[in-house]
Amino acid sequence: MASLTTSIHSACNLNAAFLGDRSGLSVAVAPLGHVRFVRKLVECKDSRIGKKPIEVPSNVTITLEGQDLRVKGPLGELSRTFPREVKVVRDESGYIKVSKSVETRRANQMHGLFRTLTDNMVVGVSKGFEKRLQLVGVGYRAMLEGRDLVLNLGFSHPVRMTVPEGLKVKVDENTRIAVSGYDKCAIGEFAAAVRKWRPPEPYKGKGVKYADEIVRRKEGKAGKKK
Repeated sequence: MASLTTSIHSACNLNAAFLGDRSGLSVAVAPLGHVRFVRKLVECKDSRIGKKPIEVPSNVTITLEGQDLRVKGPLGELSRTFPREVKVVRDESGYIKVSKSVETRRANQMHGLFRTLTDNMVVGVSKGFEKRLQLVGVGYRAMLEGRDLVLNLGFSHPVRMTVPEGLKVKVDENTRIAVSGYDKCAIGEFAAAVRKWRPPEPYKGKGVKYADEIVRRKEGKAGKKK
């Protein structure tokens, strides 16, 4: 009987501790309907690249109509439509400035990206870009036939690729390819398409690689020791 009384008193003391007791620990229990969630605001800093102004050379003409930008230079003409999250203005000194029109996470992501794309447009129509490739492997050769780039990459037939308009391709020593033009995106896409036919393998480094690309080499399998 004594043990039963002790158990009852222990249970009562435990309930009192959780439900609140005047002489002990008091716990405030909020109704379930009044629970509130606080949203923490994330402050996005301005992009260091996006804040830089873009210098426009004297031989480049800029036409800005709303969100549409057109750049014309001695090498060609490029145009781009900007999203509503960013805005492009040209100040009195002739510099182009890209800024955010709204304070959102997406606008912060677009800020630096479209500043870089705008700078590539200005540099492309005034100076141009170039991407170099190199063929590594016995029998790997490249040649030009009109507007077609012909590649011998160890397949049963040569690979023939038509050079897009606005790009120039030059082949040196049958193993070095230079792709040049005023549109940096088009240059990169065509160079990547050439490399895709035979990416460099990691054991002997055979394939088509960028001139400044470093191929990580793997150690070949060791022969069976006698």
